[in-house]
Amino acid sequence: MSKPSPARYRTTNWSSYNAALRKRGSMLIWIDREMAWLAPHKGRLGRPPVFSDAAIQFCLSVKVLFKLPLRQTAGMVASLLRLAGLNWSVPDFSTLCRRQKTLAVQIPYRCSDGPLNLLVDSTGIKFLGDGEWQARKHGAQGRRQWRKVHLAMDTATSDIRAVEFTPSRDGDSPILPELLGQIPEDEQIGTVTADGAYDTRRCHAAIADRQATPIIPIRRNGRAWKEDGPAAKARNETLRATKHYGRAFWKYWTGYHARSRVEAKMRCLKAFGERIAARDPDRQTAEIHIRVALMNRFNALGTAEIVRVA
Repeated sequence: MSKPSPARYRTTNWSSYNAALRKRGSMLIWIDREMAWLAPHKGRLGRPPVFSDAAIQFCLSVKVLFKLPLRQTAGMVASLLRLAGLNWSVPDFSTLCRRQKTLAVQIPYRCSDGPLNLLVDSTGIKFLGDGEWQARKHGAQGRRQWRKVHLAMDTATSDIRAVEFTPSRDGDSPILPELLGQIPEDEQIGTVTADGAYDTRRCHAAIADRQATPIIPIRRNGRAWKEDGPAAKARNETLRATKHYGRAFWKYWTGYHARSRVEAKMRCLKAFGERIAARDPDRQTAEIHIRVALMNRFNALGTAEIVRVA
């Protein structure tokens, strides 16, 4: 019996997607001439900040985008401003380092037309320890340290709508309510798709509170819950459907395999670097949020529209 031929796909908007890819490499695409570069005076005690949060986020975005140290970041930002014809002063490296700890990063995103369908997953990212090659050749010289990034992605726009950054010892399921809490209350959530690690009462209750539909496979040897609420009823319906039709058909019928898109988004997150440069937890959080803001900005420039042809 011959093996079936692999599926073939075609990009339907190649011309616009090719232009979007070229824009991603433009250095001046990140400069907004209407940006409030200097911080407004708020009348508080003490020395007021000179640069606005938008200016600090712009400088740190250049740092993350081109993987530069802080001093080189200041030099590159000064060069970009001169190329753009802007006579703006540039914060020095100590200002960038200090402001990164308290920076509230603004993450742009696009709203979908209908209910929000979320894909949820997490990954680990290293911030301390030897590289892979050195550890394999010479052995690990010290303890490696990791942190976890939790993402919730919109299927319609491929934008990251919620992000959490936690220690490596934290599990996945306790973070889902916090991810859903970042979605505005007036925005309807249609479905939440996640893997079996989120098959807990806390996750199903958080999804039911937002009147959304969970697409979460039942854990191996999972049993029925006591139907004491809508969350348990929805979970037991999934259990009955899985036992009746089989796990493979249930995943195909519910569209569970779309979760691979958020796994691909994790690879995009690590394309900015396999490790994070900051050591302080607050600065690490700001760095991860800046990576997410850059990815959403890339999506806004244009994404590929792919259809299956065979």
